[in-house]
Amino acid sequence: MDASSPISLQQTPHQDYSVSEASPKPYKKSFVTSLMEAAALRTPSFKEDTYFISHLKNSEKKALQELRDKLSVSYGSDATSECSMWGIPLLSNDEKADVILLKFLRARDFRVQDSLHMLEKCLSWRKEFGADDIVEEDLGFKELEGVVAYMHGYDREGHPVCYNAYGVFKDKEMYERIFGDEEKLKKFLRWRVQVLERGIRLLHFKPGGVNSIIQVTDLKDMPKRELRVASNQILSLFQDNYPEMVARKIFVNVPWYFSVLYSVFSPFLTQRTKSKFVISKEGNVAETLYKFIRPEDVPVQYGGLSRPSDLQNGPPKPASEFAVKGGEKVNIQIEGIEAGATITWDIVVGGWDLEYSAEFVPNAAGSYTIAVEKARKIAPSEEAIRNSYTSREAGKMVLSVDNTFSRKKKVAAYRYFVRKSAIA
Repeated sequence: MDASSPISLQQTPHQDYSVSEASPKPYKKSFVTSLMEAAALRTPSFKEDTYFISHLKNSEKKALQELRDKLSVSYGSDATSECSMWGIPLLSNDEKADVILLKFLRARDFRVQDSLHMLEKCLSWRKEFGADDIVEEDLGFKELEGVVAYMHGYDREGHPVCYNAYGVFKDKEMYERIFGDEEKLKKFLRWRVQVLERGIRLLHFKPGGVNSIIQVTDLKDMPKRELRVASNQILSLFQDNYPEMVARKIFVNVPWYFSVLYSVFSPFLTQRTKSKFVISKEGNVAETLYKFIRPEDVPVQYGGLSRPSDLQNGPPKPASEFAVKGGEKVNIQIEGIEAGATITWDIVVGGWDLEYSAEFVPNAAGSYTIAVEKARKIAPSEEAIRNSYTSREAGKMVLSVDNTFSRKKKVAAYRYFVRKSAIA
């Protein structure tokens, strides 16, 4: 039995929700709130660049051929090893090479000479930095893996997702251990490049394929001043050597001042740049990420269902999404559970702050309903709940989320599987 089995969602409006006496006074938005709302999720929809040669403008086709010719003159037809990236010979005149060349051309608005200069500098840097072999290196940052920068799952369109969170560096001891001197900073930058290179290995470099990643950056508790040098170096390194590798940049847990700054500088950004940005303030993380990433691929710390241990078990089991409206209680009924079967479930509501409970309802008349998880208030910061129950008799599991005392609509997701008893 899986998540395709019959399930009913029962929504019970809070009886007192519409009583006029309980209605608050009209809320007047502050200037800062208005700016934040203007910045959040209001960027133009992103349309990924095409890498089909037939879809290019004539001027772009001409620029691509010119870049090929100039590169061939610079490196010669026999310089395959020196003129390659990610195992792809750039002089091979095939579609994979064209994808990479087009990235450099787009980064320089199809100015061929500027694109060639950027490409040559990148090739030189990769050789000097040892970028081709960096994925296999043991750089010793075990404590940062899965915390500061890491690849985790895919978005709804198949792009690998890279998460970045630098809040741990508010701890001065941690900061000194990682960035205490120039050599430590260099080693960290090398590790950060390693994370990106791992993500790039997941790309197709093929027209119509997945040719870029998604970046999710968590700004919560990020120490701005202390990380200024490291941030600037990372940004410069990536801009110079990884052009057009990021399809979308999602900023979560954004403090009010970041939204204000974005609103101020937004008019000076190109539509192309703005179309890649998504700004989400604190409290809207799950709601924002679910727009682009399925819940089963979103890490539990961001309101999803994905735990690090799950990644070792193959592709994640798909989750069902639903919404919990303000003033409503939603019951998820999982029916058809046989006697002796074990049901395991995951459930999460973005920004919880509501009541949750789980009970098993036997089919037999006269049997008592079993409170598997008593109703309790779930804190906003609590991660997805995972639990299991082995039934002694046939019946159904009912998972309840009670949002009757809130006016805020919340995104939610659940999944489950049932293992039948091994005893015939």
